[in-house]
Amino acid sequence: MSDKLQPPVAKIVPKTLEKHGDKRIDNYYWLNERENPEVIDYLNKENEYYQKSTAHTKQFQDELFLEMKGRIKEDDSSVPYLYNGYYYITRFEKGKDYPIYSRKKGSLDAKEEIMFDCNEMAKGHAYFNLSGLNVSEDNKWVAFGVDLVSRRQYTIQIKNLETGEILPVKIENTSGGSTWAGDNKTLFYTRNDQQTLRSDKIYKHSLGTESSADILVFHEKDDTFNTFVYKEKSKKYLVIGSSSTLTSEYQILESKNPNGEFRVFQKRTRGLEYSISHYGDSFYIVTNKDKATNFKLMKTPETATAAENWNDLIGHRKDVLLEGIEIFKDYLVVEERSNGLNKIRIMPWNGKGEYYLPFAIETYTAYTTTNVDFDTEILRYGYQSMATPSSVIDFNMRTQEKKVLKEQEVLGGKFDKNNYIEERIWATATDGTKVPISIVYRKGIKKDGKNPLLLYAYGSYGATMDPYFSSTRLSLLDRGFIYAIAHIRGGEDLGREWYENGKLLKKINTFTDFIDCSKFVIAEKYTSAAHLYAEGGSAGGLLMGAIVNMAPELYNGVIAQVPFVDVVTTMLDDTIPLTTGEYDEWGNPNEKVYYDYMLSYSPYDQVKKQDYPNMYVSTGLHDSQVQYFEPAKWVAKLRVMKTNDKQLFLDTNMDAGHGGASGRFEALKELAKEFAFLLDLEKIKK
Repeated sequence: MSDKLQPPVAKIVPKTLEKHGDKRIDNYYWLNERENPEVIDYLNKENEYYQKSTAHTKQFQDELFLEMKGRIKEDDSSVPYLYNGYYYITRFEKGKDYPIYSRKKGSLDAKEEIMFDCNEMAKGHAYFNLSGLNVSEDNKWVAFGVDLVSRRQYTIQIKNLETGEILPVKIENTSGGSTWAGDNKTLFYTRNDQQTLRSDKIYKHSLGTESSADILVFHEKDDTFNTFVYKEKSKKYLVIGSSSTLTSEYQILESKNPNGEFRVFQKRTRGLEYSISHYGDSFYIVTNKDKATNFKLMKTPETATAAENWNDLIGHRKDVLLEGIEIFKDYLVVEERSNGLNKIRIMPWNGKGEYYLPFAIETYTAYTTTNVDFDTEILRYGYQSMATPSSVIDFNMRTQEKKVLKEQEVLGGKFDKNNYIEERIWATATDGTKVPISIVYRKGIKKDGKNPLLLYAYGSYGATMDPYFSSTRLSLLDRGFIYAIAHIRGGEDLGREWYENGKLLKKINTFTDFIDCSKFVIAEKYTSAAHLYAEGGSAGGLLMGAIVNMAPELYNGVIAQVPFVDVVTTMLDDTIPLTTGEYDEWGNPNEKVYYDYMLSYSPYDQVKKQDYPNMYVSTGLHDSQVQYFEPAKWVAKLRVMKTNDKQLFLDTNMDAGHGGASGRFEALKELAKEFAFLLDLEKIKK
């Protein structure tokens, strides 16, 4: 890297932020003015600095991109699923970025009907996303949502599948999701608040009318809740759901009577979470009622849905998390998690011979997938592990025969899963808690402390980071990297308490767990501080920001994708999308106890004069979840505070939002940048 290349320095415009008598000086607050030419100029200068500093890796990035792309089957297609007399298929064509959605009537040998070719629809747009495909019960109409800027604001349109005509009506500012009533002419959908993007209203639209005539059915006025609408698998009921981090509420209406009044299933009670599934003359409810921390399954008649009528079907278990259910005509399928591992339990309604699907190793993920058909004895589930490509399996619940419909193909002729070793190891956290880590590496690696190791984690919102297969990850593994996922608190990997012990006033456990996992892989000689790398995105980017402040000496490099790093300022600004719904996760800093606690770990506020690791920070100008100015301010502050000359890059995608680029191969270019950053630090080219 040239000695002459100087990083950009953002100008300092001190702004005093005061709360609870505490004053914070924010020198870079001005960077949140998205329309300010000086802000755009600064972001462009950071991009230019990153590009010039890494120009020597550009060819290597291109090689990595082609290598990763070369493992992907370009003309791939999904496993077809049967719904309401049609097989539905999503497929890709060689050299094209976007999916084609099609269907076949009655048989896979029938003529293909192309519903949407997203390659055609995406022409002329830097970003394109089609979402929320929803076909009417008479198979004639399909509603769909389109987002052209990556702010998750979708415009819903309707297509006549018999004539191919797209109706002129456009419904703006929606979540993209919708559901048809049983009359095949009434469409229910969710609208977003234009400022905060919170899904707050349910409307109904009648075919043949203007969207301005749509009727407001429900307005969710509590700004900590989101609302959504769907139809039960049995097709008997339309359901409006409202949910916050800790509380849920549902309203139901017979699908054949779309102009009737929705009635509340069980009114919201703070702390009561439940979800509903209809079968026969009853509803089945997964809930935490009666202090069932890990959830239990209850049942109630469809005519008496209030909580006092609910009866236990599967009671609460302290060591088993009930994650969800799938209902079929003759079977109940229960998804559970114990000791951090997925279990799938098959329970015939006649009560005879329940059993669990058998899985052999400890670094796998298994999950039910597309099970839209109610009257079938086939359960479709997915399976993968750190070294086993993902497969889709049809399992006959009566005969217990399984049929692997598809295993993800890894092209290039070099991949053999037997060349890799998978392990699950347990680190001991500061407070004595055992934290699992899933690891994969190539056979032949010696535990001598010299291996580069990339440790990934998320650790928020109760999101579980299951061990999964990635064909792109092979570009690291085959160059000697060890890859590990730390299943830290704040996720729900080991049950609901695992989540409860990593949020609000226990959030610090998320960060110390990650640091303790880092120390453990060093102590066990998988790697050393000179070769350890950390990666996290969004709330996992907050984790990255916290660990580089708390234990920078443990890492040679850190990747922070769209990081949420300015916690206090963001959580005090209720005009920013998503803020108010976050109070149950992080706390409300308008209360001093939460303000003080957040301030103690907020990465932006805690940047100090010390040596920091090499860092690659990415963001998107149009991100609606973590605004671009959080990483921009953080990097600007790190630039003037860090006491060494290690790399610090801010890479802003000026076209895209939170999920990055929209084309299926464009995302690989972003990954190639990250891998090149890591491999360049290790001086590994091949």
